[in-house]
Amino acid sequence: MLESYFTVERVDGGDEWIVPTALSRGPWDEQACHGGPPTAMLVRALERAIPTQRLARISVELSSPVPMSGFRIETKVVRTGRATSQSSAAIVDSSGAVRSSAIGLHIRASGEPIVPDPLDNSELDLPQSVDAIPGEFPMRAAMPDWVGFARSVEVRYPPGNGADGGHTTVFMRTVPLLPDEIPSPFQRIAPLADCGNAFSRHANPDELQFINADLVIALHRDPVGVWLGSRSSSQWQPGGVGLADALLFDDHGPVGRALQSLLLRAVPAQ
Repeated sequence: MLESYFTVERVDGGDEWIVPTALSRGPWDEQACHGGPPTAMLVRALERAIPTQRLARISVELSSPVPMSGFRIETKVVRTGRATSQSSAAIVDSSGAVRSSAIGLHIRASGEPIVPDPLDNSELDLPQSVDAIPGEFPMRAAMPDWVGFARSVEVRYPPGNGADGGHTTVFMRTVPLLPDEIPSPFQRIAPLADCGNAFSRHANPDELQFINADLVIALHRDPVGVWLGSRSSSQWQPGGVGLADALLFDDHGPVGRALQSLLLRAVPAQ
């Protein structure tokens, strides 16, 4: 039974060659990964690049599909500072082509509290995962029959929500990134962050394609637990451009936001 999104092989010089399992496969192309698991691997690389500061934001450009055949990640420290730093990472295929790239913003946490308690004036009324009901991952009926990302997740919907699209709140639990590592909180929420366009869609993928060309995840604190929440909405425009916006949260409250710029296109003729 598959229990992780990737395995890692060591190549010459000890570099990591990352091999996707079938659970990483996306809904649009049988030979390409879903955007969430590779984004989590980019998070892993950026966190390792500057371990002394907290990764607060990742901006990912999904320039071309990440191949199921495998890839490596090239990481660079762009700038270091006492308070903030910047890193970059790129997913590179076997031919040397960059398939996806990311910029990370790192912020040094204060050793002493700046405010006595967390402050939140969003006035959000968020559900608890224990009150949510198990349900289907969205689009499953309209998706291809191959084993892919949808098989890797469990979802729970608060009352009044479901897999039919629209403004949707959901909790999701995923498998680990790697079989021998415990993912960091940021790594764990990355796959969910890349699902806002699916949960809040205005149509099914057999009617219209809604592929995200990027993904921005900004977290003001680490999510807690394995059941993580998303409250997402989508704006689709006649010109073929859209935006999915997701509030990310856990049972203790908001943790950040995820944004996806969407490419809307007609379904290719068979």
